[in-house]
Amino acid sequence: MSDRPPAEASPGQPARSSALTSRALWVVGLRRAELREGALSPLAPGHVRVRARASGISRGTESLVFNGLVPESEHARMRGPFQEGAFPWPVKYGYCVVGTIVGGDAAREGERVFCLHPHQTLFDVPAAAAVPVPADVPDRRATLAANLETAINALWDARPLVGDRIAVIGAGSVGLLAAWLAARIPGTAVTLVEPDPGRAATAGALGLAVATPEAAPGDNDLVIHASGRPEGLVRALELAGDEAAVIELSWYGKRPVPLPLGAAFHARRLRLISSQVGQLPPERRPRWTHARRLALALALLRDEALDTLIGAVIPFASLPDALPRVLDTAHPQPWAVVDYGA
Repeated sequence: MSDRPPAEASPGQPARSSALTSRALWVVGLRRAELREGALSPLAPGHVRVRARASGISRGTESLVFNGLVPESEHARMRGPFQEGAFPWPVKYGYCVVGTIVGGDAAREGERVFCLHPHQTLFDVPAAAAVPVPADVPDRRATLAANLETAINALWDARPLVGDRIAVIGAGSVGLLAAWLAARIPGTAVTLVEPDPGRAATAGALGLAVATPEAAPGDNDLVIHASGRPEGLVRALELAGDEAAVIELSWYGKRPVPLPLGAAFHARRLRLISSQVGQLPPERRPRWTHARRLALALALLRDEALDTLIGAVIPFASLPDALPRVLDTAHPQPWAVVDYGA
């Protein structure tokens, strides 16, 4: 399998196909994935060809896809950019790729870009979908751009204020990034709530205060929930102060989420607010676009401290075998990066 055109046939030999091929990761069954080769169509006008350098595995969404937990009612809304196939499977899914433009626009050839695209060695996208990566943001850190976008959108929905006491529950990549952003607001007291010691250590390396769910301070002005676990959302309601907001970032797919909305929930006038990166908050839409938000995320990734979020680096050829471990919901892993050897 190759990402380059086959060599021309020798004299007297049958001509071989000149189609350019690429390899991509497909989820083909419950917790099963494979690499598939496909031919690229001729490059369309207004498109660029990108050779992947690195991609990130988003544990939240991609674990739901890998475990067949995307509800049928959400099959259309859950389609990722440039996805092929259909849920539950076979499906080509993912959205955190950093690569180099190798064709389609001579002025941009050699430019490093971030694309919302599945895990694939070589692919074509509209030129506007290839967003430049700042020169001082390395490939692996740049794969965090989509998750940092999610965290940015969450804080826009949450509207934290100077001096707020804030709890962020869940030290996955989105929770860590949301807490990191919130802690940069003057006067805020941010606590990252996480029971797993390994994840808690990552939060500590980012300079964040960390507490177990049992020891976390209550009476918070704002609680952001990103653990992906129903019990985390229950604890979020408990840690919120009277009339405070709980911002829900986790998406559970088909899993049921029981909540104690009796007792003092109404008397305390708590607010439970969903946040989803697919839409900009209404008050932002007149001025902001998805492209502007992504450019902001890439600019914020200049902070070298964010390298502490990056865990395993997986060769692309080994990705199908590594996915069950990386997406093991019982043993959460740090942000995993796929290396394409570019």
